[in-house]
Amino acid sequence: MKNITVSDIKKNNLTLIYNLIYSSGKISKQEIASHLNLSLPTVTQKIVKLEEKGLVIKEGYFESSVGRRAVAYSIRSNARIAIGVGIHQNQVRILSIDLKGEVCGTSRFDIPYANREEYYKEVAYKIKDFILEQNYLLDQILGIGFAIQGLTSVDGQKITYGDTLGYTGLDISAFSRYLNSHCAFFHDAKCAAETELWVNDSISNALYLSVGNHLGGAMIANGKVWMGENGHCGAAEHMQLVPDGRECYCGARGCIETYCSLGALLNPQEKIGDFFEVLRQGDAEHMRRWDEFLNYLSNALNNLHILLDTPVILGGEISHFLVQEDLEKLQDLTTRRVVFSNRENFIQVSLYPKDSISVGAALHYIQDFINQI
Repeated sequence: MKNITVSDIKKNNLTLIYNLIYSSGKISKQEIASHLNLSLPTVTQKIVKLEEKGLVIKEGYFESSVGRRAVAYSIRSNARIAIGVGIHQNQVRILSIDLKGEVCGTSRFDIPYANREEYYKEVAYKIKDFILEQNYLLDQILGIGFAIQGLTSVDGQKITYGDTLGYTGLDISAFSRYLNSHCAFFHDAKCAAETELWVNDSISNALYLSVGNHLGGAMIANGKVWMGENGHCGAAEHMQLVPDGRECYCGARGCIETYCSLGALLNPQEKIGDFFEVLRQGDAEHMRRWDEFLNYLSNALNNLHILLDTPVILGGEISHFLVQEDLEKLQDLTTRRVVFSNRENFIQVSLYPKDSISVGAALHYIQDFINQI
């Protein structure tokens, strides 16, 4: 306590007031003073400072049956913007979110990934075009997060493992040299898990499993995405499911990735929407493939649940197409394998299946900003 200064207390009050306005949606000065046990002059002074920074605005008045109506204050959600960029094998997805985490603008374009200067330059210029189209000012942008299929350094400045697209060792400067904002790499599955936490604050512990063309896992512990000692905590995709099974891009055989990703379910050039459309029509071949896929997935989920004893959240592209019947069948197949007496339903579907990866890459900057007000 001896090291806490008056300046620290003032800053703390500013943070407390901003966060209360943020969480309340709309609130009056009198309510802020009451909630935080602060004097009204102190609250007024801090709100004026937040208004000068462009972070808080007056938004009408509260109804009152007696006396003057109290001014309603709310945050200015577009005071700052963060941009998320999803790097995929044949496509790049760009979006922006405001301080409330709401998507403000989106763009996507087809471009095959290539480890060449021309690729990085073209992607960077597409991002700059997006910023211009959205009329964002440079000092409005908190940062640009790049979601990639691979592991990153702790500071997000380098891809430490990215064999899916062959960009292991890539430095963020490949993109940032063309952009006038802070840039960082983020693991795509961990981005999706961050988005899930943002929309569902009831999550405490869970394994997030992103089922797309490739599989990706992220561990949530105590309400936060847990990176582990070396950044690969939750990477369930590379746990062995079938000894000496199918060859994985990582060089090993029998990884969960090779049996429980969309790459394992779909035929070459087959689209997921087309697969499920034919499946729902009762086609025997599609039903056989689906049953086989669910059988492998249930085996993997059972192993993971025995180890972690947490809910498993299924996200990624597949979550768009799952219906209640699929979940019941998957849960039933998994329950049959459970050796313990408490056979509760632990499989959930993502609450935010669309663009969760790009949103999560941007959320990093939003959360940092809110925490540092």
